[in-house]
Amino acid sequence: MTDDPAASIVNLYRRHAVAWTSARGTRLIERSWLDRFCELVPKRASVLDIGCGSGIPVGLYLIEQGHEVTGIDSAPEMIALFRENLPGQPSHTADMRTLDLGRRFDGLIAWDSFFHLTPDDQRRMFPIFRRHVRPRAALMFTSGPRYGEAIGTIEGEPLYHASLAEAEYRDLLDKHGFDVIRHAVEDPECGGHTVWLAQLP
Repeated sequence: MTDDPAASIVNLYRRHAVAWTSARGTRLIERSWLDRFCELVPKRASVLDIGCGSGIPVGLYLIEQGHEVTGIDSAPEMIALFRENLPGQPSHTADMRTLDLGRRFDGLIAWDSFFHLTPDDQRRMFPIFRRHVRPRAALMFTSGPRYGEAIGTIEGEPLYHASLAEAEYRDLLDKHGFDVIRHAVEDPECGGHTVWLAQLP
């Protein structure tokens, strides 16, 4: 086991996939943000869920709205749960930092996943986001409220998080062609999440 929390993320989720899924539960605190996301994509949209976990509750909710969800996660144990929970939906074990699926989607979501990357890896994700979207696609992700790193826990082990500054996220989105549609810092109606919702013009 490495002493570098940022390098331990995948192994943590591999070891604790079932425990994390149980702790996460099915409560959909993200509903209002998912509804905003759905307003920006077409009916029966193709959505790429980056860091999909078990697929519940986010992926399931999107399917219930009539969309197809493709799940990607670095932990094969999470993908196994995704396939069990959302049978028939495409899924891949893949590292988001090197993602190249060779197709484009109507929407991308990186909810509670993107913020586990180091600041430099987050910066390198924006061309990957851009490569996987169709015209008018929506992009939604969660970040920290300000620049810095933080350590949480999962099953008593250190869990790495990082964030860029708000101004840098805005600059990266703009540089890669996305307009910010809505942004909230520590949204009290969404469990204190800091959320970005953007769209290609």
